[in-house]
Amino acid sequence: MTVDLRELAGQRLGRLREALAGAPFDAVILTTPESILYATGYRSVAGPLFRAHRMAALVTGDDCWLVCPAADTAPAADAGMPEDRLVPFGRFYFESALGSPLTDMSDRHPDLPAALATAVGFAGRGLRYGIEGLAADPLLGTAAGSSAGSPGRTSAEGSAGAAVDATQWMTALRGPKLPGEVALLRHAARLAEAGVNAALDAAGPGITEQELAGVVAATMVAEGGEPRFVVATTGPRSALADAHPTGRTWQPGELARFDVGCLYGGYYSDIGRTAVLGGPDHRQTSRYAAILDGLDEQIALAKPGVTAEELFEIAMETVRRGGIAPYRRQHCGHGIGLSIYEQPIIAPGTATALEEGMTFCFETPYYEIGWGGMMVEDTLVVTADGVDLFTHSPRALPVVPA
Repeated sequence: MTVDLRELAGQRLGRLREALAGAPFDAVILTTPESILYATGYRSVAGPLFRAHRMAALVTGDDCWLVCPAADTAPAADAGMPEDRLVPFGRFYFESALGSPLTDMSDRHPDLPAALATAVGFAGRGLRYGIEGLAADPLLGTAAGSSAGSPGRTSAEGSAGAAVDATQWMTALRGPKLPGEVALLRHAARLAEAGVNAALDAAGPGITEQELAGVVAATMVAEGGEPRFVVATTGPRSALADAHPTGRTWQPGELARFDVGCLYGGYYSDIGRTAVLGGPDHRQTSRYAAILDGLDEQIALAKPGVTAEELFEIAMETVRRGGIAPYRRQHCGHGIGLSIYEQPIIAPGTATALEEGMTFCFETPYYEIGWGGMMVEDTLVVTADGVDLFTHSPRALPVVPA
């Protein structure tokens, strides 16, 4: 499948600017790798890996700057950021025989606050700023206030008076997805599903968890996915939720549980599947039917206007009615997009109503120590009158011949 990532980046930035026109601030400073990607089209390799690797994007109604480590400037330019809209800090050297300005990005600013203050100066004085993550990082507000405050105002006053926490504003903006985003999420989900299907096709008595995981990962990679987590656990280990695969072999009569996801074009997949080696026993069959019914009831209920809490309640009631007791869950799904977990979470007390274009993973896992675990987790997009599933595996409990 083909989505023009630069064109999609432009569409996302356009949506952000439309929202900014009605926001209680004139400009927004974004600080998470996902939101920076949303605005700029640049996906840093190091950003999601190291907490100390910090960046920011400053977006106004008609301009956008990327504040980043000097090492990020060349790949950011390659992703489409104009070189004159890069505001670097720190030390890193690129060489060029072509006279590229990217060779002169080192040592312009000592750190992110200093570089951000320069970007704020470029954007213009006196603007009201929304800052993602302001509550957790007052330095960002100080950096904005030091350059954006009115004449005679101190940095602290500028920060307090001109900066507003925009974290929830940006979260809400990223909720409903553009068509290009939906296409990337759909493809990522299908890569994960194809990986599990390939693993089950290759499975048989004695195959190890690591071998199952290897097939899943290789299948995703072959189609352009970037594996991010591959949980493939068997027998009693299938109850361990997020556990790494080991050399344990899958034996007849045992469950195998898969919880896998990859990135495609910066967008996540996250699906869950369960299988049994040889014929399932009554307890395996009945429990699987209960969790599947809970998931399917969520899917049937979901549409614009239904709240996340209502979805949680119907899932829990259905699974319990199916005979699993006790059945306890902290959530029965979550939003998904540029982040693996996005708001809203399908959880008690979450009054957020679904909107057309929101994308979710619905799930009803069950984990019993000493017996095993099972799950079905599907990804979908909310439509005008229901949902559209991205995953299409048969709903019956898969049985691998023993």
